[in-house]
Amino acid sequence: MPSSTGSPSAIDPIPLALGQGSLDRRADLRTGSWAGVPGPWRLIAVDPAAEALVRRDGSVATLVEVDPSTAPAGLDVLLGVGHDGRAVVGRVVDPSGVALAEGVAWAGLRSVGLRLPAEERTLLAELVALASWHRTHTHCPRCGTPTEVAGLGWWRTCPADGSDHYPRTDPAVIAVLVDAAGNALLARQAVWPEGAFSALAGFVEPGESAERAVVREIAEEVGLTPTAVRYVASQPWPFPGSLMLGFEASVEGVRPTPEVDGIEIVEARWLSPGELPGLAEAREVRLPGRLSIAHQLVRRWYGGEIPDAWCRW
Repeated sequence: MPSSTGSPSAIDPIPLALGQGSLDRRADLRTGSWAGVPGPWRLIAVDPAAEALVRRDGSVATLVEVDPSTAPAGLDVLLGVGHDGRAVVGRVVDPSGVALAEGVAWAGLRSVGLRLPAEERTLLAELVALASWHRTHTHCPRCGTPTEVAGLGWWRTCPADGSDHYPRTDPAVIAVLVDAAGNALLARQAVWPEGAFSALAGFVEPGESAERAVVREIAEEVGLTPTAVRYVASQPWPFPGSLMLGFEASVEGVRPTPEVDGIEIVEARWLSPGELPGLAEAREVRLPGRLSIAHQLVRRWYGGEIPDAWCRW
């Protein structure tokens, strides 16, 4: 079994792929107008499906900066201000109005995210989440009137009753369950192919703490009750707008028999760190990819790097 190296910092206990950028979001600018946003802008574009303009060079990709003077009109969102003092603005555009240069294409965060530099990856995650929210929240939930974009793209206002509506971020918990001998329980959802396993996860319900949600979800999905729950880290998951709260959970005994719910979870199996390489190489177990916090939680339990060849996406 590989051993962990290094001492992670308090703010970044595991190397998460999303949410680690240092862009200054400048929330103070949102109550003003676009005229108060420092220029020149760095404009990045996504289409209505939240795919971005990217340039690929082998295994590396970068976000393409669009010229504000020639880009088609669209919904603008102030993402923040960079270290160079330039405002970073995301725009949702009709892709048919954008001429693609050689080597430039539309690509989604899931497919290209790990090829982007960390700062750009986090920037795109912010824009993807906001673009998705605007696409699905076009009417006032109080009276049904079509809403108007406000706050430099950070909220919507109802012109009929004056109410403001803000982007949704739904808290969800995800946990690796470990027994007394250090084995981890991974599970397969019904919608996943054979061999695809991950940590147990679910949404936090109203009036519930994150810790209690971990206990409830594990009990509901595999019939086991954790005796201890420890928070590890959080990561945004903009598909469409969740905040994944990562945990490690403990259960008494060695490999207690899981009882899957048969609806959401159809298979669960205990693994030791020593068993994982052989099962992964044989493709009997495929793990989540590095874009997700699930990958990092499994990696933390395993105690070493997980090759991309062991992952299913």
